[in-house]
Amino acid sequence: MSGGKRPQSPFLLLSVPYRNLVPLTTPAEFIKRERGLKGSAVIWRLRTGELAHNLTIARRRPAGVVLILVLPPASSLTTETDLLHVIGRCRPTAIVPHHEDIDPEDMKSLIRRPPTDLPVEFTEYLAWRGLHVDRGTCDIIRRTVRLATQLTTIASLSRTIYLSRRALGRRFVSRGLPVPSHWLQFCRILHAVLRLQNSSQSLHSVACDLGYPDGFALSNQMNRLIGVRPSTARRCLGWEWLIECWLQREKAIGALAHDLHQRGPAAGPPRVFRSPRESARRARKLAVRR
Repeated sequence: MSGGKRPQSPFLLLSVPYRNLVPLTTPAEFIKRERGLKGSAVIWRLRTGELAHNLTIARRRPAGVVLILVLPPASSLTTETDLLHVIGRCRPTAIVPHHEDIDPEDMKSLIRRPPTDLPVEFTEYLAWRGLHVDRGTCDIIRRTVRLATQLTTIASLSRTIYLSRRALGRRFVSRGLPVPSHWLQFCRILHAVLRLQNSSQSLHSVACDLGYPDGFALSNQMNRLIGVRPSTARRCLGWEWLIECWLQREKAIGALAHDLHQRGPAAGPPRVFRSPRESARRARKLAVRR
């Protein structure tokens, strides 16, 4: 048996209750997991000599799992190191500078942090999962996400976007998507969860701010639409896994006709929600955040 030091795994897993970073010694087994990952994140410590192989693992991580990139030391970078390509292909939630000791609390704060542009991040996640729709429908989805903090009914949404309820419904159903009312109600839930995770507000206060009569109404709506209670959503940080819960529910009842990518997206950039130029722009923006 060799007495040499065992190489460290470039991937670390951080899960509820976010106290310990667990090395992924068998990434091939991890990417096959489907349960027990609500609110989890994978931290990828980039190493310039292993980018190609590890990129495949990062891209095929289980759906709903957040990816955080830790950059390699500046001294290890060369002109051939194409970090923008890596960032654009694996869709990370955050990028942090190189440091040897990764603090779970720092990573926890990145997982819970709301997106700077939730409507865009929302549709980019859908494209990542294989939902490719036309630009007009994409714009309606983004407006629905943005307006969900103000509107409570599909009638009010239709009036705001100057489209009849019937035309709006036909557009979504004809494209194999859930009915518009489900989009609006899920987006309201998404905003509620982000507030619960990033503030000390009570469930009742958050519910009333978003137009629910009380916390019980919000809790029952969440359980009915995504099968998750507010207590779980507050404990399991992040928002991508919530979208995943909703997509799987809609798929199970036959309201979503699209095939979801089981292990990450197919090769090539998303065809509709985001152009290659937008991918590069997002990579640069993530690189300067934090």
